Amino acid sequence: MSAIPDEIIEQVRDAADLVGIVGESVELKRSGSDYRGACPFHGGTHRNFAVVPKKGLYYCYVCHAAGDVFSFFMKKFGMDYPTAVREVARRSGIAIPEQGRGGPDPREPLFGAVAAAHDWFTRQLADAAGGKPARDYLASREVTLDDAAQHGLGWAPKSSAFLGAMQALGLSPAVLIESGLVFAREDGSFVPRFRGRLLFPIHDLRGRVVGFGGRLLGLGEPKYLNSPESALFHKGGLLYNLHDARGAARREDALVLVEGYFDVLRLALAGIAHVVAPLGTGLTPEQAALARRVAPAVVLLYDSDSAGLRATFRAGDELLRHGVRVRVATLPPGEDPDSLVRAGGAEALEPVLADAIDVLERKVQLLERRGWFEGVEHRRDALDRLLPTIRAAADPVTRELYTSRAAERVGVPREVIAAEAKAAPPRAAAPGAPGGWPRDAAPRDASMRGAPFSARPGGARMFGASAERQLLQVLVASAEWRERARVEVAPELFELPEHRELFETLCHMAGAADQMPEDLSAPVEALWSELRKLAVQLGEDDLDPAYVRAHQTLAARPEYREIAKLTDPGEKQRRLDELDRRYPEFTPKRQYVRAARQRRR
Repeated sequence: MSAIPDEIIEQVRDAADLVGIVGESVELKRSGSDYRGACPFHGGTHRNFAVVPKKGLYYCYVCHAAGDVFSFFMKKFGMDYPTAVREVARRSGIAIPEQGRGGPDPREPLFGAVAAAHDWFTRQLADAAGGKPARDYLASREVTLDDAAQHGLGWAPKSSAFLGAMQALGLSPAVLIESGLVFAREDGSFVPRFRGRLLFPIHDLRGRVVGFGGRLLGLGEPKYLNSPESALFHKGGLLYNLHDARGAARREDALVLVEGYFDVLRLALAGIAHVVAPLGTGLTPEQAALARRVAPAVVLLYDSDSAGLRATFRAGDELLRHGVRVRVATLPPGEDPDSLVRAGGAEALEPVLADAIDVLERKVQLLERRGWFEGVEHRRDALDRLLPTIRAAADPVTRELYTSRAAERVGVPREVIAAEAKAAPPRAAAPGAPGGWPRDAAPRDASMRGAPFSARPGGARMFGASAERQLLQVLVASAEWRERARVEVAPELFELPEHRELFETLCHMAGAADQMPEDLSAPVEALWSELRKLAVQLGEDDLDPAYVRAHQTLAARPEYREIAKLTDPGEKQRRLDELDRRYPEFTPKRQYVRAARQRRR
């Protein structure tokens, strides 16, 4: 069956009469803004089944069945997803264009595995004895089990019961590994990826669960752990809760962007439906483009401390580059969205959102409070802080307004600032690498800047050295990532002897890496000491992206060297594109190979 375009699916979902469709199977009665009836799935007789037209969702407070109009047809009548979409489209009077017939989606077994896992995790949270720590934790944060069930939260116990449950359903280890639910140890045994964690399901735009974000309850690291990159799950291309928020975002003409899962949950429970969050990292270009598809404007609702402000302005600039109008809401001191709404409800947040100001105006406001426009000595620095946001503005009108506003406050003619904004920003120098070139890509002389890594003096040894260090830094910081690396990373990927020695030492360690083994060589001792100091600078949200980037760079390095030797431009291009698909986080290739290609053109 041919794939149905996402925009058509969204049109069908928006046009569907959920109350009318469910009402064909269930006698519904209005209850406030919702409708109630007996659950058609577990054979209930009481009105425990709710249909919420505003959100386009249904939910049973007894069996916890939940979903949208498509999942209703799938669960009630045994349809697959495309058939359910076509049936709803037929009832809504929307024609779906035929685009030719094709084979089934090869990812369907993975979707099935993740859906089965999600169902099992939610039942562990709802009523399993082992789910008590998660239920107690949610109670401490004033989240009821009904609230948690509405949003699909689950619990992954510390035991290996998950493996037995999935095997009983006939799911193979290969599918479980490929979907990111388990990983294999060197001895051939399998381990659940999520253990002792409260799980937040992450959906794609079609509403299908594609992965999880897990919050550790108890001691250990990392505090938050996401599903690994897979055919279903690409962390940089998803926004938490977007599948639910997009309808409200279109009505509001805006999205509210917060930092964490609990912030989204709290606001959604308070009736602020157009709220989303990135998945534990800074906003990526893909996520900004995704937000722009849904709404023309974004309100950034991040913490107001220094770290929150840095994240706010990074996200704001990324959104501006995609033509999004960006406003910044300022929380009271010491508050985050979760705590503010928990204490005062949606009424406490409404004035905060109403008072949101343009992102550049927020920068001006902060600089004014610090007196940076008062003296000549600070005005240059103030302009340097405004220029990145001016440069980021893709919309020409917005950019002109920003230029004029900066000229007004700094006291410099608009034409001067416009010329400054057009100039390329200075390249920030990487630590230890003068001139701004990353250490593993720095040419030995200017004449080699367009050459492949392997063609530079010392390039075969030099290329990827910083990726080796980055991966080791993550392993020093976290025992959980050492467990992952023990399975996924071959020692042969490390080309520097001292790096390989430290890697093998770390992989044989248990617990925290805070005691240096006594039998290390002198160079490795020095490396250990340096990385211990650097590891404390890694935040919990930095570990997974740092690990993925470094691992993909090391895995891709041998193949890239072979590609660099090719003389056929067409074959080289094909191989480079294939490499990019398989290793999207292969940073040197992405940043420098493409730049060299542009120069040759």
